Amino acid sequence: MYWQPYLYLRGLPSQNKAMAYILISIFFFSFMGIFIRKSSENIHIFEVIFFRNLLACIILVPLMYSSGLASFKMHRPGLFVWRAIFVSIGMFAGFSALTLIPLAQATAISFTTPIFVTILAIFIFGEVIKLRRIAAILVGFIGMLVIVQPGGEVISFGIILAFVGAFFHSLNLLTVKKLTAYETANSIIVWMVIMLVPVSFIPAIFVWEWPSAITWLYLWCLAICGTIGHSFFTRAYSLAEITSLQPFQFIKLPMIAFLAWVIFSEVPAYWTWLGGAIIFSSTAYITRREAKFKKSAIVITE
Repeated sequence: MYWQPYLYLRGLPSQNKAMAYILISIFFFSFMGIFIRKSSENIHIFEVIFFRNLLACIILVPLMYSSGLASFKMHRPGLFVWRAIFVSIGMFAGFSALTLIPLAQATAISFTTPIFVTILAIFIFGEVIKLRRIAAILVGFIGMLVIVQPGGEVISFGIILAFVGAFFHSLNLLTVKKLTAYETANSIIVWMVIMLVPVSFIPAIFVWEWPSAITWLYLWCLAICGTIGHSFFTRAYSLAEITSLQPFQFIKLPMIAFLAWVIFSEVPAYWTWLGGAIIFSSTAYITRREAKFKKSAIVITE
């Protein structure tokens, strides 16, 4: 017998289902950030990343078993490898940033992902962007400056890592969207953790320390939240365009800010909210223009 909310989600139109999935993924990814910080209080962040991937593999065993060989089928192995590279670098940078700067600040910086997506699309896909979108990108960069250096201070290493994480997450987004045209959501989810386990184990060896009981609890919660979040994230992007889902990411900022305030007594700076709002306004405009452009292209070709 299916769980009632699951039946409700299955009955939704594709676009509504995608929006519901992305909201669920944001919820679990927000808690994942909390458990990354808690886990790293006792063991090195390299170990945290390794256990996140190893435990995710264990969690996904039922999915692998129920799907059989379908979970392991690849039609574009090269894309899987490139995605593993992008996710590995993005994960090392993003996870490390969460341990060095306030969670809300790291989250606000992550809103630069659509800006990077737009810029990368120029070089990767040869897309032509017009003046309005260039202006929106420039506004987004102003938002970045507001967050990172409102008083002229030296930019911290944690902030640099947050931007590196956002950049490689944008490459991951572009790769996932490409993969969904050829691969099943299950294979995309399964192969990510399978490939990341050996990659993340190598640096973890050099800082190895066996986790305590409470750290194991945090690590399992981290893996569960990350796996569920990634599962819904992948399914959302297999049902809808990136441009229609990206604006929902702003919900993550107040959610993370509240959790960080309750658990770590972190109060986001005014500059974080202002910069986050500027960046979000920029990315919302970019995604809106992208959606309009695609609709007009469809009309022309019909």
